[in-house]
Amino acid sequence: VQLVESGGGSVQAGGPLTLSCAASEYSYNMYCMGWFRQAPGKGRAGVATIDWHVATEYAGTVKGRFTISKDNAKQTLYLQMNSLKPEDTAMYYCATGIRGGTCSVVRSEANYWGRGTQVTVSS
Repeated sequence: VQLVESGGGSVQAGGPLTLSCAASEYSYNMYCMGWFRQAPGKGRAGVATIDWHVATEYAGTVKGRFTISKDNAKQTLYLQMNSLKPEDTAMYYCATGIRGGTCSVVRSEANYWGRGTQVTVSS
């Protein structure tokens, strides 16, 4: 499965941005998909996950501002980001087949990763 992210860019604080992640094929790995991010000098951290039943989970730092969703027919994962803050600046990665337990932002391993898309928020 290949994952290709798009939609990153530069935005001013308070603005919106929507990321997309297109999967090359429908896969059982879509039981748990999610978005992760890595800021300069920091480790990769979970942002949002969505499971087979469309249950979602968010990191505390983005809850209420970000929304994860998916379109199974288009094999595409989305991350709608509102009220962006400078601290949201990071490389954003999508992943599918997140493993290690229940579908959760605390997981760090996945079967497939995208190459990332940069999001830069200026104050």
